[in-house]
Amino acid sequence: MEIQGRIKLIGETKEYGNNGFRKREIVVTTEEQYPQHILVEFVQDKTNLLDNFQVGQMVKISINLRGREWVNPQGETKYFNSIQGWRIESLEGEQNADNMPPVPPMEAFEPVEDLKEEEPDDLPF
Repeated sequence: MEIQGRIKLIGETKEYGNNGFRKREIVVTTEEQYPQHILVEFVQDKTNLLDNFQVGQMVKISINLRGREWVNPQGETKYFNSIQGWRIESLEGEQNADNMPPVPPMEAFEPVEDLKEEEPDDLPF
């Protein structure tokens, strides 16, 4: 699955417990009629993937949905969901490339030397 949107927040990497578990969170705001602020967590070695990104950047994040079951001390079963990212890509370069056709370099155009100014302009507008 994938989520696309603009980065709203990038958290710091946090370590939990003595086992070295690391987690870093990012919030992405979708661009749709009713924008959603989606929290995605990156864990362990994937936390470093966020180092090259900044707030305001358009990104596509590949995600997995995770679910856990937990029984509290009173015997009640609770369920928790999380969105875990495993890849992130910038969309900013892609959008510009899609919207603009390739332009040849200036050297590809020949200068006009034999322009005849005396010819009448027969354009209707």
